[in-house]
Amino acid sequence: MKFLLIGHSIIDHIEKYEEKNLKPGGIYYSALGMSACSNKKDTIHLLTGYNDVAKNIFSPVYTRMDLSLCTLLESMPEVILKVSNAGEREEVYRNISPQLDLSSLKNFNLPDGILINMITGYDITPNNLKWIRSLYNCPIYFDVHTLSRGLDNKMKRKFRLIPQISEWLSNVDILQCNESELKTITAIEPLEKAAEFIFSYGVKILIITKAEKGVEAFSLENNSVSIFIIPPVEIETKNKIGCGDIFGAVFFYNYISTQNVFLSLNKANKAGAIAASIENLSEHFDLVLE
Repeated sequence: MKFLLIGHSIIDHIEKYEEKNLKPGGIYYSALGMSACSNKKDTIHLLTGYNDVAKNIFSPVYTRMDLSLCTLLESMPEVILKVSNAGEREEVYRNISPQLDLSSLKNFNLPDGILINMITGYDITPNNLKWIRSLYNCPIYFDVHTLSRGLDNKMKRKFRLIPQISEWLSNVDILQCNESELKTITAIEPLEKAAEFIFSYGVKILIITKAEKGVEAFSLENNSVSIFIIPPVEIETKNKIGCGDIFGAVFFYNYISTQNVFLSLNKANKAGAIAASIENLSEHFDLVLE
């Protein structure tokens, strides 16, 4: 199979910019998850930006990808991640990169699936997404991620209603968000009504990750909605970075392989739990998800 991953690469600083032990972040974790569940016959194309300074911390995973669509950046986006035991993490950015250069897609042949992870929220624009949709009729997986957060004058990311939400939703097949991110898409309650609103734009699967509460998903097929409630996997949580990205990559790979939502959700839920149980996940280049 042939996959295309799109999203910014980020240098993570856990708690402070002065952190000397820089961590790879952003689309890195989607790439790590896809690499972990794929096989040698699969091809994973990565469309991101990076530079020579960051190459060393990303290369253990990125060298497994086809990097022909990537571009070199003068400076990498960087983020302080302030992680607490409860609630959403705080994100403070610097060096926000401009939108990704998609021009190389003009000569890119049809993949089996496209995963777009809105790492910074500035990765692509609604018009970019519409253009991608016009090029390919394969399934598009869209992780809302930081699109859900605006940027204030102190470079802090705060939740807000997503502008032009109809234009985003109209061009994706599978939508992933957590409970906080869902509220930036629509204020409609309960979840079943929120799913109806999202499906009205053409989305076919809505996945809501709930951390220690598991996963809830809605699937629309032949005008009938199926609801999947996946309980959490009991683990000792040692990490909160990249788990949703691992989840999304594993779900998408398995869904494209099997077209089975329930099976794919369970595999992704287990993979996300494994990621949450691993301290220093960014250093586990050969991630085992079984």
